[in-house]
Amino acid sequence: MALTQADIKRIAHLARIEVNDQEADETITKLTGILGLIEQMQAIDTNDITPMSHSQDAVQRLRPDVVTKTNLREAFQKNAPLLGNGSNEQAIANGLYLVPKVIE
Repeated sequence: MALTQADIKRIAHLARIEVNDQEADETITKLTGILGLIEQMQAIDTNDITPMSHSQDAVQRLRPDVVTKTNLREAFQKNAPLLGNGSNEQAIANGLYLVPKVIE
């Protein structure tokens, strides 16, 4: 794929990048090299190669899947604020915190 200076300037415009003629020429050289490398990589036959999940044969140590923390919901809800208006009742209903309505 051959790139032109107009292609580079259009891409730069879309990216909102200011590019002068010299920078456009340098960019053409770099992008042409990158696209050439991609073409070389695509030309390689990889049908008989099995995909790798990792570049090294590393095995991940796994820890046992056990519960390490208990449910502290009741303890946290003891810190809930009061309903207000002189009430001594906490702002909790069905295990959820009550908050003031902010959208009318």
